[in-house]
Amino acid sequence: MIFQIIKQLFAACSLSILFMIVTPARTTAQEVGVSASFFFPKNGYFSIPVSPISFRDVGVNFNDFLGVETGITLYRISGLSVKDLPFDSEKPLVGPMFTVLVPLNAVLEFGFNGQRIKFRAGSFFFYNFDQKVNHGNLDRELKKFTGLEVVNAEFTSKPNIGFGYYGGIEYVIYLSNSLGLTFGGNYFIGDSKAELGGTYVGSDTAGTIITEEVSYPDSKVDFTGLELSVGILIGG
Repeated sequence: MIFQIIKQLFAACSLSILFMIVTPARTTAQEVGVSASFFFPKNGYFSIPVSPISFRDVGVNFNDFLGVETGITLYRISGLSVKDLPFDSEKPLVGPMFTVLVPLNAVLEFGFNGQRIKFRAGSFFFYNFDQKVNHGNLDRELKKFTGLEVVNAEFTSKPNIGFGYYGGIEYVIYLSNSLGLTFGGNYFIGDSKAELGGTYVGSDTAGTIITEEVSYPDSKVDFTGLELSVGILIGG
């Protein structure tokens, strides 16, 4: 895990430095952040970013205490749960997939002795592409829900732009006037339309074959979970 984080930080930092060289027009209060973030979704699977596409803490300070930030992270999501179904699932029903995450938040920060604590709250957008259905977990949930002995499903899920809110805290220690290390955590609460549906074939205890076509138009991909990150701030 440590070597993976170092590798991601090195790659992200290299791309960030190139980005700053070719982008000279930025305010003196702006900072560019690159990080290795790790997402622990609710009822989902641990997920990692696709290095080096993780730029965070890109923002402008209005004064010593207030600012705004944005960024972008490309995640390789292993699995997310789906909610608003006629049955509850504690296992992810979609994934693996790629997810583009774009946050926008306000920042309240306090600095002391070359260190800084940042409190952030805001909203975020995300989009899942190459979104797959986890048929193994879905078959087990449909089996419990229907009471059938065996279930084999063929479902699809259409990705949609999702939206949500999040908040977090970050600790920054500056190694110089323009370089800092960051350690933080954010909690995300959001969702997107899943449009889960398809056909399943099953059999009951008597061996009767049952085929059903179902659609869950109100189903939503649940993007709720904890993100932990370590990164580098450049500029300031």
